[in-house]
Amino acid sequence: MNKKKAQISLVAIALVTVLFAYTVIFGIGKTGTGAMKNIILGLDLSGGVSITYEAVGDEDPSSEDMNDTVYKLQQRVQGYSTEAQVYQEGSNRINIEIPGVSDANQILEELGKPGSLEFRLSDGTVVLTGTQVATATAKQQQNQTTGAMEFVVQLDLNDDGAKAFADATTANVGKQIMIVYDDEVISAPVVNEAITGGTAIISGMSSAEEAKNLASSIRIGSLSLELNEIRSNVVGAQLGENAIRTSLIAGAIGLAIVIVFMIAVYALPGICAGIALILYTLMILLLLNAFDLTLTLPGIAGIILSIGMAVDANVIIYARIREEIAAGVAVKAAIRTGFKKALSAILDGNITTLIAAFVLNMMGTGSVKGFAQTLALGIVLSMFTALVISRLLITSFYALGFQDEKYYGRAKERKVIDFVGKWKVTFLISLVCILAGPVFMGIQSASGNGALNLSMDFRGGTSTSVTFNEDLSIAQLDSDVKPLFQNVTGDAEIQTQKVAGTNDVYIKTRVLTLDEREQVSKAIQDAYDVEEKAITFETISSTVSSEMRQDAFVAVLIATVCILIYIWFRFKDIRFAGSAVLALLHDVLVVFACYAVVRISVGNTFIACMLTIVGYSINATIVIFDRIRENLKIMNKSPLEDIVNTSITETLTRSIYTSFTTFIMVAVLYVLGVATIKEFSLPLIVGVVAGGYSSVCITGALWYLLKKRAAAKSAASTAAAKKIK
Repeated sequence: MNKKKAQISLVAIALVTVLFAYTVIFGIGKTGTGAMKNIILGLDLSGGVSITYEAVGDEDPSSEDMNDTVYKLQQRVQGYSTEAQVYQEGSNRINIEIPGVSDANQILEELGKPGSLEFRLSDGTVVLTGTQVATATAKQQQNQTTGAMEFVVQLDLNDDGAKAFADATTANVGKQIMIVYDDEVISAPVVNEAITGGTAIISGMSSAEEAKNLASSIRIGSLSLELNEIRSNVVGAQLGENAIRTSLIAGAIGLAIVIVFMIAVYALPGICAGIALILYTLMILLLLNAFDLTLTLPGIAGIILSIGMAVDANVIIYARIREEIAAGVAVKAAIRTGFKKALSAILDGNITTLIAAFVLNMMGTGSVKGFAQTLALGIVLSMFTALVISRLLITSFYALGFQDEKYYGRAKERKVIDFVGKWKVTFLISLVCILAGPVFMGIQSASGNGALNLSMDFRGGTSTSVTFNEDLSIAQLDSDVKPLFQNVTGDAEIQTQKVAGTNDVYIKTRVLTLDEREQVSKAIQDAYDVEEKAITFETISSTVSSEMRQDAFVAVLIATVCILIYIWFRFKDIRFAGSAVLALLHDVLVVFACYAVVRISVGNTFIACMLTIVGYSINATIVIFDRIRENLKIMNKSPLEDIVNTSITETLTRSIYTSFTTFIMVAVLYVLGVATIKEFSLPLIVGVVAGGYSSVCITGALWYLLKKRAAAKSAASTAAAKKIK
């Protein structure tokens, strides 16, 4: 690159940064398109619409029907937001809370009235009911006859439905099967052939909107219960503005500390990393807006954490450049070679995490899907800023005259540390940390406190509705109303929601006994002079259903298997893959032990935290394995133990720096954040430390032991074969 091109590149990056910053702060045009204020916020930050349905004609429906209806509605409302919540209230009511919207009537119209759905022949015979439909999805596919793209609806049936539909379509090829919703025919497709696989395609849609509407009607009509809407409200944020303000301040302080640290350690490349990180942060905010992703308070924490993780690729590259300079390579060649050698580690580490994000997005529900989307966005952007922006910056600075090695630094020769030789000690430390979890769970369970401190998200609770005589602010609810409940329950987990345009407030707590309800009612009456009839109590179910938990578990399991297969394929050794997955499991179990020992509330943020650790942990391990793979070729005559120790020592600086920058981001968040953020940040801090520890002290030694054991078995087999001969 010549000077002129370098000047143009730097000016272009500066202008883009300023443009992005302006757009994020002020937006473009009268509507402020792209502004941070237009990002869709979750119920905890901005509120949304709350709708309550009641089962028609059945005051006491079965728990199976209620659970099935809650789960299917959860899948239905994900079209509005992955952070939407659906939970049971009382014995026959279901609440839906959708963040980021303010028009309850529009939501009710789009969502539709949950009613009965049947598939009938022209003579009225019912061949399929809505309960036998698993889901319906609007899609676009190529017409096999004309080759043109067309809009269709794909039906996926359960086992009973697949059998019933196979029989019906086999006997009625060439005839119509009417889809009847609330006694109204909404579609009447002709059976072209027998459908025996449990999946059917309805074609003939004139537009994407028509396909979407038909799919929505089928989904909402396939509920186990017929529901009637009894109330709908616009509700306010569960948390005050202070929660957002302190989180943003924490993010800004953390980002500043990380940039200063990178400059202090890496000099000119550190400046490049700082500019790339600022661009990364701005692009994250812009694309959250562009893709209509819902941002919750844990989401803000996740983005702040991702800034720390985004440093990782830069650290890998700059460490490689320093190694090349120390080896006597000229600065220009060192820059080129550094990026080239770092590429495999960066790609493998990020692709494994992208695999996890893809599987979680495909199979997860609710907050799991939302996490996966944000994770994938962060990964792609971090690779782009590191491999494109950072490279463009550093090559431009070099072309402008910053060519002396003093601007880049030189890797110091380090004494090789015997990590493998200390495996018994490091494994014992890990074992003690992991076993602390079940030990403390047993102690707490025996004392009657429950093995884990399950939040309302997992165990349900009580919703107290109060009509106050005045419009209380969120600050007043936090400072005055919440303590009234906490004095009775002894539990700090209390959520408040205001109903827009009224004096009504919903206060959600753990399940209240009859005596506790009376105490709460009296405390509110005495403090605010409200009548007893203005206070009502309803038992509510968990917002994380058993089906959602199962979906999350299966998604993580499949993602882990996919990661294992990918690492096996890339490293040509199952022991690399097995060691990486075991290290990942180690980090998750250590964080789980933290929840058990410290009694951190286990709720929606628990799932997000565990998934974050999965994404973070695998990255650190891949970097070390990449170096071992490289050194196996370079040091092919050295003992295996020396190769592993050398590889870990060579990447030790990277491991420490990355763990430190990520730790700083989360630690600042913990110090400045509100109570909810602290509960999310503390286990993340533990996870970052556990991830750094396992990558340095566990994975390499574990791979070595597995490799050594395999070699011993092979030698024994060879010796046995010789004896037989």
